[in-house]
Amino acid sequence: MAFKVLFLAHAPDADASVHRATIETGKFHLTSVIIRNQTEAVEIVGRMAREENLDSILLCPGFGHEDVAQIAKVAGERIGVSVARGDGRSMALAREAMKRAGW
Repeated sequence: MAFKVLFLAHAPDADASVHRATIETGKFHLTSVIIRNQTEAVEIVGRMAREENLDSILLCPGFGHEDVAQIAKVAGERIGVSVARGDGRSMALAREAMKRAGW
């Protein structure tokens, strides 16, 4: 049995049905989905929590505290929810890069 992780990230032009990928080893399955908004995130978490036997959810830094709480509630107590956070400098660099990309 593999450790199953869902990674979610935001992009303003995302189509969650298209912008997704899965990488699998024998022991680790990582599914990444790029979503447009919190509504999509909650829908995907709810479906994958029921259908994919997830162990963990990793969220990009764009998810705020209330978003994380909502996702954790939908995921249920059996699935761990973590958020990737950088230090101040790293977050500022990422924000500038996103701005250059047209966000």
